[in-house]
Amino acid sequence: MADVSAIVRDLDAESDEVDALVAELDAWEWALPTPAPGWTIAHQIAHLAWTDAQALVALREPERFDQESIDPSAVDEHGNSVVDRGAAEGAARPPAELLRTWRRQRAELSAALIAAPPGTRLPWFGPPMSVASMASARLMETWAHGQDIADALGVRRAPTARLWHVARLGARTRDFAFRLRGLDVPTEEFHVELTAPDGDTWAFGPEDSAQRVTGDAQQFCLVVTQRAHVLDTDLRAEGEQAATWLTIAQAFAGPPGEGRSPERVAGRTVS
Repeated sequence: MADVSAIVRDLDAESDEVDALVAELDAWEWALPTPAPGWTIAHQIAHLAWTDAQALVALREPERFDQESIDPSAVDEHGNSVVDRGAAEGAARPPAELLRTWRRQRAELSAALIAAPPGTRLPWFGPPMSVASMASARLMETWAHGQDIADALGVRRAPTARLWHVARLGARTRDFAFRLRGLDVPTEEFHVELTAPDGDTWAFGPEDSAQRVTGDAQQFCLVVTQRAHVLDTDLRAEGEQAATWLTIAQAFAGPPGEGRSPERVAGRTVS
């Protein structure tokens, strides 16, 4: 069984790193655009706060979460989803207030995740998930939206061992990505072998699989969170299905993401 406390410690560390990116920003900097169309830095933090609040409802009031039946893919007459509206509402608040709200809610969520009884299953925007999976998903989203903020500020973040959670979630959501696009789910497991920030190797899936993805762990995490196009990485896909996966990989819930357009063509090889 996964050590929820250890995952939450990593989640807290990831949140602290993103917090440090915005804590000293001037008010005008919160309005800087990020790579997500229409989203400023304030929208990014507001989204994290909104999603933490939803996760708290799923933990504390699962019946209420189910009754509200929020569909993140549904849009209003203006083409905005509930996720967009939540981000916009939060972004309209004074930055200091928004930051306080995010800090409070993420602290409450961390405590609630650790306190949840073993075996707890949480409703979510998709299949129910374990407490450990929820903690990993929150870490993934925090890292990904933190990347949007770092890109907006021109900050290059050093990769950490916490990326293991993102990489593992990216590998485990392979079937979800295929279903989301209306494609047949591969019957064969893939082998993913990544070079970790410390030079170690992270491997997921059977070693003898003919469908393989290899390369840098940070680049893989950027691709599965759709923060980079695969053509802008040096990831290598062996096998047609593995190559297709790298173009549609999506570790986060919701409708199919548009991802980012390629900025350059790197040495990606498909064999």
